[in-house]
Amino acid sequence: MESFEPGFIERQLIPQNLLRTIRLIGEYKGKQELFKEQSPQVLQTLLQAAIIQSTESSNRIEGITVPLERIKELVAEKTTPRDRSEQEIAGYRDVLSTIHSSYAHIPFTPGVVLQLHRDLYQFSVGEGGRWKSVDNEISQTYPDGTKVVRFQPLAAYATPSAMERLHEQFNRLWQSEEFEPLLLIPTYVLDFLCIHPFSDGNGRMARLLTLLLLYKAGYEVGRFISLERIVERTKESYYDTLYQSSQSWHQGQHSLLPWWEYFLGVLVLSAYRDFEKRVGLVTSTKGAKTAMVLDSINNIVGDFSIKHLQEQCPTVGIDLIRRILRQERNAGRLECLGRGPDARWRKK
Repeated sequence: MESFEPGFIERQLIPQNLLRTIRLIGEYKGKQELFKEQSPQVLQTLLQAAIIQSTESSNRIEGITVPLERIKELVAEKTTPRDRSEQEIAGYRDVLSTIHSSYAHIPFTPGVVLQLHRDLYQFSVGEGGRWKSVDNEISQTYPDGTKVVRFQPLAAYATPSAMERLHEQFNRLWQSEEFEPLLLIPTYVLDFLCIHPFSDGNGRMARLLTLLLLYKAGYEVGRFISLERIVERTKESYYDTLYQSSQSWHQGQHSLLPWWEYFLGVLVLSAYRDFEKRVGLVTSTKGAKTAMVLDSINNIVGDFSIKHLQEQCPTVGIDLIRRILRQERNAGRLECLGRGPDARWRKK
């Protein structure tokens, strides 16, 4: 579409800091096999945590919330969805699993995008697997009730042909191997969101397609680190850079740079750094789960609770979390502020 028109990407400004980010991500890609040689227990712990966090965060960004214990049960397929929110959680779980297990065999076509969207809504009654039938808009509602339209996506009638053209142009550049995949992927995601091809689920689909395309380019960090959790943590920058890069998109006069910088620096590079840190920490501690809790504590700013650690480390039982907190307190690295399950903890 607009970003893939002939000559558009070539005209974009690519500053030195972005080139450096691309180089660093490439170096991490080269280290992937080394990271993956760690014990199966380590990688399995990271994988399970990433699946739970991705499912929880990507839905929570869209206002879909389910208690963590229910999410764990749904992800483990130990229960069936009870309501609409849980149906959407279960659908996301299945599409995520499909991408993790079969990315190499998934052709990147509009038809496949429709199939993945259908699977996203397989447990609920809705418009899964169909392009939008009415126009939509991207808006923001302020606390005083004021509603502001941030972007007007492509009209519904133009969506089917626009998606065909987007994939045709993207795949042509991808297969030519003349363009850096790390620039093509966020460019596709931006155009997808500007088209906003579905009545619902566009944000979640964009994040799932991000994972799929990174896999296809050989970047596997999304298997072990939740990209969706990073997006949730940096949600303000995520929306701000999308807004900046979507301005004048319809006229083909937009700048890809703000979105490129967020996508590659804040999302992909930070995910690889997190992956390296977690794998390195695991090798120097007693186990993957202990390492995960200690890493989460290290990254917390200010006071925190046991519930917060449970959310950050969904594969770790509460008894182990409590034991680690006691050990850290006895070692003089933490102090407990109060008593009971709601007590706050603070780093010294």
